[in-house]
Parts: sequence; structure tokens; C-alpha cells
Amino acid sequence: MTTRTPTSRRRRLGAELRRLREEAGLTIDRFAETVECSQSKVSRIETGQVSATPRDVRDMLELYRVDDAQREAMVQIAREARQRGWWQKFVDVPDGVPAYVGLEMAATSIDIYMALIVPALLQTPDYARAVIAAVRPDLPAAEIDRRVELRVRRQALLDQERPPRLRVLLDDTVLRRPVGGPAVMAAQRRRLLEDAARPSVTLRVLSTEAGAHAGMDGPFTIFGFPAAAERDVVALDSAADALYLEAPEDLRRYRRVFELLLPAALTPEASAELIARR
Repeated sequence: MTTRTPTSRRRRLGAELRRLREEAGLTIDRFAETVECSQSKVSRIETGQVSATPRDVRDMLELYRVDDAQREAMVQIAREARQRGWWQKFVDVPDGVPAYVGLEMAATSIDIYMALIVPALLQTPDYARAVIAAVRPDLPAAEIDRRVELRVRRQALLDQERPPRLRVLLDDTVLRRPVGGPAVMAAQRRRLLEDAARPSVTLRVLSTEAGAHAGMDGPFTIFGFPAAAERDVVALDSAADALYLEAPEDLRRYRRVFELLLPAALTPEASAELIARR
């Protein structure tokens, strides 16, 4: 398996369309006025938030004076980017479809700081079920099962031939909170140790003895992408949805926070020992 998902194609296509527009000396405002579409639509296409239709791409590239061969190649990418990912059947589930899971599948690096619960990518099914039932006690059992299924399917990402580099900083309070009872927590700790042994995963614990630290504003995830033209994304999780930040100043801020947290955390080896003792 690879990470050539519809999301990654859409983001690459958007980045290339943005580059060509800038080379043509056109602002978003000027382009939108010329083709009689909204500025927000152009912006969403260029940032990969929405798919461009093949017609959209042809219109853009004609205005940018792109040659026929490149135009047809990019139109084909637009067609591929509009394919549905496996996660689209969970479109009514708010904790990951389509934006979050799409970013997760396309990223080449994922940096996570979690202060309350184990990240979804590392949760056991029983732990996930206990978390979802606690956060959404109104949901029927069948809907909780669907959300657990989604989380389990997302975890196949770590079994890919070339998985993303995953760095997780986990607050010690996550290990202390008895989610689902002793047996569930014991299995979850074993799962954390198994995942921490993966070559692509680095898991470190922020001990409570570290005191105040840079991440106390709350949990976040940074999705990194391979091409310089593709903007990295910060996701701020909440019970209802996630807020996505792509502005350079926001990315710098959260990368700085993550880097400040690293020296405050235990080493991977010491973290594994702590998890085993809990």
C-alpha cells in the first residue's frame, strides 16, 4: 500500500494550480473575476480542501497558458482526485471523515500531542468503545460500533509498506485515567508497547513531574506532507469536530510547541518502562 490517496492527489493538484497561477501573475481575486467564480472556491481548490472538476482544471490551465500535454496530465489527476476513499462510507461520522482521515492517509509524518486520551491510531477496540460511549452517551450501540470500526480501519495506516513517521507525546495522566476498567487499560498499555516497538513509531510520555509545559493549551496533531508546495496542517481536536490550521504562523507555533515538549518528555525507553509499570 502507498499513500497515493485522493486527498494527496487533490493537495498536489491544488499546490500546482496555485504555482501556475502565481507564475501567470494572477491574484486569486483577479482570476475569480475573470472566470466568474467565487474567490473562496479558488482558494479551497488550491489548498486541497475540495476537489477541482476536470472542467475547472481545463479553465484554469487555459488561462495560465499551459501546453496541451501538461493540461491533459493535470486533468487526469483531477479525475483521480475525485475518486472516493474507503472512509467515505463513514461520511456521517464527525471524528474523521473526510478531512481528518484524508489528511491522515496522505501525510508522510504525523506528530501528535495528547493530554486526555490515547490517540485513535493507537487505541484498542475496547478502549475506543469506552471513550466513544463516555463522550457520546446518547449514541445507540450500533452507532458506537461503526465509530469503533472506523478507528480500527484507520489503524491499518501503520501496517503500510511505507507508513508515515508517527511521533506521539502522551501526557502521563492518559495512562492514569482508568478508561473502561482495569482489564481494558491493561490491554491498552500492552498495545501502546507493541506500537512503540514499530520502526515508524516514536512514543514518549510527559511525566507529571515535568510540571508546567508548552502543551498545556490542549492536544493537537501536525500532518506533514512530502512536497514543499503542499502545506502542512495542524488539527485541533474537539468532541464535535476538528479545527484545521494551515497559515505559516500557526504551523510555526505548533511545531515550536512540539519541539519544546520533546526535551520535557521521557526517552522512548524510559517511557516504555513507565507504561509497563502503570
